[in-house]
Amino acid sequence: MAVRPPAVAGIFYPADPESLQRDVRGFLPEKPAPGRAFGAIVPHAGYVYSGPVAGAVYARLEIPGVVVILCPNHTGRGAAAALDPSEAWGTPLGNVPLARRLADRILELAPAVSEDSRAHAREHSLEVQLPFLKYLRPDVEIVPLCLGEPSLPLCREVGEVLARVIREETEPPLVLASSDMNHYESRSVGHAKDDLALGRIEDLDADGLFETVIARSISMCGFLPATALLVAARAAGARRAEVVSRRDSGDETGDPSSVVGYAGVVVT
Repeated sequence: MAVRPPAVAGIFYPADPESLQRDVRGFLPEKPAPGRAFGAIVPHAGYVYSGPVAGAVYARLEIPGVVVILCPNHTGRGAAAALDPSEAWGTPLGNVPLARRLADRILELAPAVSEDSRAHAREHSLEVQLPFLKYLRPDVEIVPLCLGEPSLPLCREVGEVLARVIREETEPPLVLASSDMNHYESRSVGHAKDDLALGRIEDLDADGLFETVIARSISMCGFLPATALLVAARAAGARRAEVVSRRDSGDETGDPSSVVGYAGVVVT
């Protein structure tokens, strides 16, 4: 079996299975009870920074058998829209298989998407979601899709195809967009920029999010995945995007002069 090995275990999250389970469990609040959702936006920094926000999102989600994870491309390698062809992704909690049938359907319907492992080989933003998913749904399968070209038509194509394949499924997959918010400005500046982006997200306004991030120089690293998620959500009839948690790296470091923002959003 071709397994994509963990790239950031022991760096972004614990490599020891017991420690990792303990951390994930600790980030998951007991309330509210999980429910069905179309998708979510979830952060991807080291767990010490963004784990509480990620946990607040995952605690609200019923995890179906298949999860489509859209992530940004931090390395610049690989195709503009790259689906990882590995048969499974390795984690300290065990392997997470590829949902091959759904992946093939996306490849069939979306000409812009191609199989390319280079975009995923060192990418952390998708990998850090897997321990949460594996903990909550041990038999979960994934479709790992990395978006690296700042193209609104690309986001629209991916989103529209996702909406179509979701309609075809008896058990609709969950769509996750992995993204942190504004990077390395003061808390006051970053919070204001994040407010602008989150306002568009709450309106389910994919075009507005894309355009606002570009026009206002918001360094939201996963705005392409988030844009594609919003396109899919609108096409599928989703009606609400709720910000369920926010914090920034300064909450951990104690330094508000240069922070990375984190926000968790549930789309229903």
